[in-house]
Amino acid sequence: MSTQTSGRVRFDALGIATTDLAASLAFYRRLGLEFPEDAEKAPHVEAVLSGGTRLMWDPVPDGEAAPGGGGPQLAFRCDSPAVVDALYAELTEAGHRSVTPPWDAVWGQRYAVVADPDGNGVDLFAPLDTIPGAVG
Repeated sequence: MSTQTSGRVRFDALGIATTDLAASLAFYRRLGLEFPEDAEKAPHVEAVLSGGTRLMWDPVPDGEAAPGGGGPQLAFRCDSPAVVDALYAELTEAGHRSVTPPWDAVWGQRYAVVADPDGNGVDLFAPLDTIPGAVG
């Protein structure tokens, strides 16, 4: 058994890229997960499971390929936006494929995606101090 000891990141969520957000949320509602009434129209949806791990859904526009081939993606919460950038650089410089370079997501996180050696998407994220585009 292995434990995580780096202190820079912790497993936080499992992300699902979907081409039909409404159908996906309807499926998970039948399993007992709860979402806001108009969640199907959101650019990003989350549900917190017991124990604190989150499931996250991101709609993929028609005609676009889902990051990481469309399967679920592991998501690691970083200590800060700077750690997202540093870890992304470290992984891509070590030869791991970039899926999505770091960017400030509309839901208020610094976000990047790197493929693991098997091609699975691994999300790196950290909360931003402010949400991009927010009027304050």
